[in-house]
Amino acid sequence: MRAALFVTCVNDALYPATGRAVVRLLERLGVEVDFPAAQTCCGQPPYNTGYRREAEALLHRTARAFAGYEHVVTPSGSCAAMLREHYPRMGRLAAAEGRGDGLSRLAADLAPRTHELSEFLVDVLGVTDVGAYFPHAVTYHPSCHGLRSLRLGDRPRRLLEAVKGLELLELPGAEECCGFGGTFALKNAAVSAAMGADKADGALGTGATVLCGGDNSCLAHLDGILRRRDAPLHTLHLAEILAATEEEPLLLPAPRPPRGGTPR
Repeated sequence: MRAALFVTCVNDALYPATGRAVVRLLERLGVEVDFPAAQTCCGQPPYNTGYRREAEALLHRTARAFAGYEHVVTPSGSCAAMLREHYPRMGRLAAAEGRGDGLSRLAADLAPRTHELSEFLVDVLGVTDVGAYFPHAVTYHPSCHGLRSLRLGDRPRRLLEAVKGLELLELPGAEECCGFGGTFALKNAAVSAAMGADKADGALGTGATVLCGGDNSCLAHLDGILRRRDAPLHTLHLAEILAATEEEPLLLPAPRPPRGGTPR
């Protein structure tokens, strides 16, 4: 089987290890992975800010970049939802405005071929045990897009439960938003920070070593809060845990020293 990796601009710029982990994981499962170099941002930031016409150019570019691939896999519920939900809506609106149905056809072609990583593994490849090894206590945060837009359900949890050595701990208030929400965090910083603090409190209360998620944007938000607290809790994308094996284990960073320097 052949698939294209839509790494997303957040992962490309800030979390390249997540993209590499997806490639290792899928290749281990027998998938031939391509990386179309023409891919860029999917257009979610301008679209969410009200610049729909500007985002249409990125729909065109993304559709062209992934043309011809049976499967497009992305380690982001947020960006998968953009391609699956909002691209078709953009196409319909463009057609309703009398600008033809070209955009609608592009969106309709790409949307059903797009898969968030966990649903690609469970629904397309038909696996939950991917041969991973991660001997740590983990709690899982489901992102809003994955939970409510894509309706991923228990797919990520089933994948984590099958990881050898992993102890999965229940996150209180797991279905509550972490407060990031893209531009929401910029426009409503105080509310965003308060929501993130509640989520961080819940994660710390589990006693887990790792807070896992399927969207690095959410994890970046929560990691910032945890770092400001010097909290002994690491954030990791689901792909990085699933890519780890006994032969190639994922080593966690050393405990963070308190701010102000390394303790003597």
